Amino acid sequence: MNTVKSWVGRVSATLWWGGPMALALAVGALAPARAAEVVVGQVAPLSGVLASTGAQMVLGGKIYFDWVNAQGGVHGASIRQAVADDGYKVADTLTRTRELLAKPEVVALYGFAGTANITQLLADGVLEQGGAALVAPYTGGESLRNPFNPWIFHVRAGYADETEHMVQQLTTLGMNRVAVMYQDDGFGKAGLAGVEAALGKRGLKLVVSAGYERNTDKVDDAVKAIKAADVHAVIMIAVNKPAAAFIQRYREQGGGAQLYNISVVDPTELVKLAGLKNAHGLGISQVVPYPYRPQLPVVREYQTLLKKYAPDAEVNYTSFEQFLGAKVLVEALRRAGPAPTRAKVVKALESLQSYDLGGITLGYSPTNRIGSRYVEVTVIGSNGRLMK
Repeated sequence: MNTVKSWVGRVSATLWWGGPMALALAVGALAPARAAEVVVGQVAPLSGVLASTGAQMVLGGKIYFDWVNAQGGVHGASIRQAVADDGYKVADTLTRTRELLAKPEVVALYGFAGTANITQLLADGVLEQGGAALVAPYTGGESLRNPFNPWIFHVRAGYADETEHMVQQLTTLGMNRVAVMYQDDGFGKAGLAGVEAALGKRGLKLVVSAGYERNTDKVDDAVKAIKAADVHAVIMIAVNKPAAAFIQRYREQGGGAQLYNISVVDPTELVKLAGLKNAHGLGISQVVPYPYRPQLPVVREYQTLLKKYAPDAEVNYTSFEQFLGAKVLVEALRRAGPAPTRAKVVKALESLQSYDLGGITLGYSPTNRIGSRYVEVTVIGSNGRLMK
């Protein structure tokens, strides 16, 4: 992670942080666009509790955009990735997005994070007013999928898909007493609802649920409630720091249940924060294929470009997911033709009805924005690395 943070540090002088540094953007300042340039806007949590994830999100897109630009761009135009930091704060997401969409050269949005953040963009009509597609948001919240909205093009499966898969796995193993530790916001409640629905399909009920406050790692009450319930398994709907805090404190207080977490965590960060002894055996649902073995053409491509454009960075699920999103967006820019507009990009994305990214097929249409429902569960092994 330090290498990725180092990369973020090298571009921080051009980052759009807001406040006194507002109007500075990475990669490249958001000045009037050059003639042969297409600008893609990304709002990511580069500070706060999700900072390490945000760095991976930006990196995954950057390595692909860099490669496309090295090949001559799209229809002769280079792609500029304009990145703004929202610190995972809803109000800042709204502000940064409005500022991006006020710039006509921004033809699409890409790779935002946070169910509550993006739900608020929809509720306030920010995406509709801007008329731009948001591709590959780093969230599986059901509120962003149902009811249908035309602006968000999902690359990942939803939290309902992830929790169904986890509940199926643990109940097959005879673990019927289930607890949920969740972030008390739209993200956490979406995952909680998914677990409850999956258990209900099997005639089971949740034993206990315990929340924690967003943007904190205050999980002591959740640890106490769940440990007292004597459950077989705990499904965490949590991000890195609070998930790690729960894992560490639950294990150190003698909690013995099988632990799972939804996909939006970095296993390297969890091991670092919670300790390998505590994190070993944690199950993590994943919404893209295993990126550590180059078995699929797109995984080989990702690993090659990561080594070329970010040689100090390590293979990571988050950067791989955003790499896939970048490939989707670039294909849409190609299909939108020279001088793409926001409306043309939306139409081009709808035309990707069965698009092969290199062993992974995604599909959209005028009535479908969910590109994939792929889910599998990985486990943190004894060496701290993920195993299938």
